[in-house]
Amino acid sequence: MDVVYKSPIVTAFLIALVTSLILGPLVIPLLRKLKFGQSIRNDGPARHLSKAGTPTMGGVIFIIGSLAAGLVTGWNNREALVVLGALLGFGLIGFIDDYIKVALKRSLGLRAREKLLGQFLLAALLVILIITVLNRNTAIAVPFSKILAGHYIVLDWGPWFYLVFSTILIVGMANAVNLTDGLDGLAAGVTTVSAFAFILVGLLSGKLGVALAMAALAGGCIGFLHYNRFPARVFMGDTGSLALGGALGTAALITGSELLLLVVGGVFVLEVASVILQVFSFQVFGRRIFRMSPLHHHFELGGWSEVRVVRTFWLAAILFALVGMAGFR
Repeated sequence: MDVVYKSPIVTAFLIALVTSLILGPLVIPLLRKLKFGQSIRNDGPARHLSKAGTPTMGGVIFIIGSLAAGLVTGWNNREALVVLGALLGFGLIGFIDDYIKVALKRSLGLRAREKLLGQFLLAALLVILIITVLNRNTAIAVPFSKILAGHYIVLDWGPWFYLVFSTILIVGMANAVNLTDGLDGLAAGVTTVSAFAFILVGLLSGKLGVALAMAALAGGCIGFLHYNRFPARVFMGDTGSLALGGALGTAALITGSELLLLVVGGVFVLEVASVILQVFSFQVFGRRIFRMSPLHHHFELGGWSEVRVVRTFWLAAILFALVGMAGFR
């Protein structure tokens, strides 16, 4: 038992958890004092209008907690530092976007092209670092190939393809978490499940740094959930959601689990897919498939309580994670 408590992974988790819990009562009143309150769009579910003014940009709570834990336990591990760099870099982009929205009162924040340009440049830099500094090859493992084909299948179409594919993957995951962040505790809870899965992926693939960073992320998210669960006292904002997605995408690249991420993060994939299908159906056929997208709003408008939707999606995240781990090579 003593060995367990001395594990750097457990230590990273606990430091992030405790730091986030401590920061909550300090950061939330500060955000409220600065009047960094969330604005609610009129075209969303009517019940969300009561949330207007709730402090946002609360992602700084688990970003600081995760960074502190990761640096204490993995300051000399390059893999951990790259994942933490992704967390910080994407968090900074989200912070700028949130700041423009709430402080400068520009409702849409950064312009879409500015926001995406920053994300793509950062993601491309991360991919280049992973290939050159961490010596990651450009092969992409296919999950479940051993089960379905009887042997492992690995795709390698060269560095340029890998650069483009991986950059899109990181940016896509960052925005997928952003889309999922629409209900109290939803994105933080689903990310916690995915982070726990990638602790195991990191350990099984011999990437201790990734396991450390994911343990820190999981601890930070659980600490944040204490303040973000229904009814939320603070929202993570783009500051938090982009940071979480960027860190998960980077962890998948370092462990060679790019396609596995799409299974483990199945809830995020479904949220994105619901938006794409909704837009496509409306533009082509003039009809909506869902009552509202992203998918969690569909169930809300179907009469489900917010708590029921969130808990159901958490359960789905656990099932996706279990299925994903079954397909891990």
